[in-house]
Amino acid sequence: MSLLLALTLLICAAMVGAALVAIHVQRVSMAMLSAGLVSLLASVQFLLLAAPDVAMTEAAIGSGLTTFLFFFVLGRVRGGQKHD
Repeated sequence: MSLLLALTLLICAAMVGAALVAIHVQRVSMAMLSAGLVSLLASVQFLLLAAPDVAMTEAAIGSGLTTFLFFFVLGRVRGGQKHD
């Protein structure tokens, strides 16, 4: 088995694991971090598949901006709740 194939399978398994964590975890912040990890691993996978432009876009938009927006909106929603 070649090194590229082994690394691809390892990254795919990590992506599936992180996706399962995002689905089954109870805390919203952990689910958002796990979803961001899936996107970050996808960008590494695109880089391994010789698509650096897609990898950069996925890392910037999919992993970075989307995760930031999730946490920003979560902070705004939780900030609007009144605590007695």
